[in-house]
Amino acid sequence: MLDQNHVYVGTAGHSVWFSEDEGEQFVHPNSHSGMYLEARVWSLSSHSLRSDVIFAGTDMGLYCWSERSARWTHIVSPMSDVWALAQHPKNANILLAGTRPGDFYRSEDGGHNWSYVPVVGMTHFSEVNMGPTRVTQILFDPRNSNDVWASVEIGGIYHSQDAGKTWQLRDNGLASKDVHGIAVATKKGGSAVLLATTNKGLHKSLDEGHTWSLVELRSPWQYTRAVLVHPNDSSTIYLTNGNGPPGNDGKFFKSTDYGETWRVIELPGELNSTPWCVAMHPSNSNLLFVSTNLGQLFKSQDAGESFIRLGHEFGEIRSLLYKPMPKGVRAQEHSITRAQVKDIRQKAF
Repeated sequence: MLDQNHVYVGTAGHSVWFSEDEGEQFVHPNSHSGMYLEARVWSLSSHSLRSDVIFAGTDMGLYCWSERSARWTHIVSPMSDVWALAQHPKNANILLAGTRPGDFYRSEDGGHNWSYVPVVGMTHFSEVNMGPTRVTQILFDPRNSNDVWASVEIGGIYHSQDAGKTWQLRDNGLASKDVHGIAVATKKGGSAVLLATTNKGLHKSLDEGHTWSLVELRSPWQYTRAVLVHPNDSSTIYLTNGNGPPGNDGKFFKSTDYGETWRVIELPGELNSTPWCVAMHPSNSNLLFVSTNLGQLFKSQDAGESFIRLGHEFGEIRSLLYKPMPKGVRAQEHSITRAQVKDIRQKAF
């Protein structure tokens, strides 16, 4: 039971769903689990050093899930709408958060206390879409954990060299500041290919983010959303592409040469919207999950070469996470063991 892979799906309007069998069945925790059942969950984060805990960024602030107590706890913070979360790879107590409107916050004690990080050039309102900016992703650089990258929707790309204490804008060459995601693919010798997704296409940087160039995809649409480097093979990168938010069609791309070339991997059936989220975990090099914006979920067991479509369809997916069941947590303690599924479903509404 301890090697099960658990899948967590954050939705826009139906909080978080859980699966203990790699997505074959999902359970929605009941109203007594600590999180509002209609919460919008924009981001999910876990850490290998605190594998019994999951952090969720929502439209009602920050929440923490305990695998042992099977409950969400609201974390008091200055943040009201949390869109991005990341934890320091060597220190699980250091958390970075990004919000809507676009701002950065930092915690050094596991999320108990937070400090606001002022950023020169950060804007809170966009004249482009007449709405607030939002931090869509925060990523620790795999080469140096003091280096952090962040994408800001309608705000550009930011870089920190001190683990999120200060930030600098890195948007030279972007065709659009409407940035959705960012990735770092490390090459031998320490150099890296940086990739960023925007509403106008995929961008690449070969000089540590100082300049960016547009990469044209073989697709009728250039809108790109998630970009993810394989956790155990940095030459392999995954990318989602479609005809807008939410869209009604799209493609899933895979590269095995650091993003030099891309090929389409077919997702089975007719897509209902743009492919949106991608999730992997270093414990399993072959298991991969992909979702569309409007709730379809796909699973690959061969590192993204082929997929099956999972049966459960959600309303709108905004975050996706999977990880092994933590060591030291007995199966019967976990919130969604088979013995408890029936009881949870009966009490759900």
